[in-house]
Amino acid sequence: MAEPTPHRNEPRLRPAPLLFEPAQAAADPERFFDLESIDDPRALLARATELTLAFRAATDRAVEFQAIAAAQLADPRRFDRLTTAAIAERAEWTEDYATRMVEYGRDLLRGAEGTGGGHGHGVGDPV
Repeated sequence: MAEPTPHRNEPRLRPAPLLFEPAQAAADPERFFDLESIDDPRALLARATELTLAFRAATDRAVEFQAIAAAQLADPRRFDRLTTAAIAERAEWTEDYATRMVEYGRDLLRGAEGTGGGHGHGVGDPV
C-alpha cells in the first residue's frame, strides 16, 4: 500500500461536497462523480479540482485517524498492546512507517489533550 507524502506545514483544506451518484451510476466503472458528462472544459476542470481537494482533505483526515489508532494500539499501558510490527502488518505498512505513525499519533493525542479533545487541528502528516 502506498505511504502518504509529506504535508507537515500545509494548511488543512476544507473538502468540497462529494456528491454521490445513484447506485445504478456508481456500478458503471466508466462513471466517476458524473465528470464524464461535463462538456465544458472550464466546468470539468473546476469540478475535478474540487474533487481532488476533497479527496486530499479526506486522505489527510484519515491518516490522522490511522495515526491515532496506531498510537492507541501501541500504548504500553494497554494489556493487549501491539508491536509496531503487528501494527505494520495490519495496516499494510513498513515497520519503519508504523513507528513514525505511532509517534505521529502520540503527538496528535498530546495536542488533543491540550486543546480539550479535538483531533489534529493544524497538524500534518507523519513524514
